[in-house]
Amino acid sequence: MRLVVDTGVFSAALSRRRRTDLEHHVELLAGNQIFLAASTVAELRYGALVAEWGSPRRSRLKQAVSATTVIPVSDGLLTTLAAVRFDCRNVGHPLADRVHANDLWIAASAIHVGMALVTADGVFRPSHTIIGWTGF
Repeated sequence: MRLVVDTGVFSAALSRRRRTDLEHHVELLAGNQIFLAASTVAELRYGALVAEWGSPRRSRLKQAVSATTVIPVSDGLLTTLAAVRFDCRNVGHPLADRVHANDLWIAASAIHVGMALVTADGVFRPSHTIIGWTGF
């Protein structure tokens, strides 16, 4: 199965400390082809810089990202992003808010490529779900 994985779950898969909190989500990744939004890769690299990771840990992150497919930013993705944000704004969904900009990119990326999104992020809790979005 092909899955888009959000930053929190992908990060947990790389971390013994965070993995226990998201073990169920991380287990979903086994044996599947993993796709990442461009914003996920940027968040991961930013986190490594902020945490001042050393060379070995940065290399492990680079290898882990290299084992995935990063969804390319294209005109089609940007059109999907704009449409999802517009629809979220119209129905009052929190993904329209600036604070969730990276979550919006991740969701739009999953919708654009037609894949399931693996996430534990609260913005996607059942009352706010847009997984499999077809427009509001």
